[in-house]
Amino acid sequence: MKQLLRTPVVAWRLLRVLLHILRGVLTVALVLPWLGPAARHRQVQAWAQAALRALGMRLVVEGQPRPGATLLVANHVSWLDITAIHAVCPQARFVSKAEVRRWPLLRHLSDAAGTLYLSRESRRDALRVVHQVSEALQAGDVVAVFPEGTTSDGRSLLPFHGNMLQAAIAVEVPVQPLALRYSDAESAISRAAPYIDQISLVASVLAVVRARGLTLRVQWLPARGSRHADRRALAHTLRADIAEALGLPAEAAAGH
Repeated sequence: MKQLLRTPVVAWRLLRVLLHILRGVLTVALVLPWLGPAARHRQVQAWAQAALRALGMRLVVEGQPRPGATLLVANHVSWLDITAIHAVCPQARFVSKAEVRRWPLLRHLSDAAGTLYLSRESRRDALRVVHQVSEALQAGDVVAVFPEGTTSDGRSLLPFHGNMLQAAIAVEVPVQPLALRYSDAESAISRAAPYIDQISLVASVLAVVRARGLTLRVQWLPARGSRHADRRALAHTLRADIAEALGLPAEAAAGH
């Protein structure tokens, strides 16, 4: 650990990240309450883009988000994914695990973004959140979900769960898939970015700031209609869309 921290680039990035998080908490407490929605979204986007830069990451965006109420569906690789999506879609609200509320500092940023918290162990709580997502979509919001339910290594896709898709189906709101890919100087699919295998958050942050040439590619894919859709069939279609965009082999796309 000490050897890593002596590396000037790593130490500088860690300092920038810490200061940027503190700045975000102060912005949430002192600035956002006085702003209208458009100005809040600009602040969120600026903060997210600056956070990626502080981590030494380059952001590449392809495609365009659809206007209006939308359920966003993305593959899940890292704790960075939420910041990545806010960098390109600052109005997005997320469905996140309830444990995030126990994370120091980051909890305040998550609350400010209108996050909907889900206790994954409770079926009743899942139904509650589906209802909340439907209400948010009906009100014109953009809500983002990770239907894999947990993070993968970026080299394959886990099965997509269709529970949250029911929220879009209920109010007939389109669903737009996003493909997230992390690459670096060593590999087309970065081994530094995935937050998997019981790795601690601190160890994951260190892996990210140590990576050379880390690039995040966010690809907007064509939206899918949800009217009268079967949620399992829709989940399969969205998963195939993302797998194709990521260039995953057929067996990875099928979850084998």
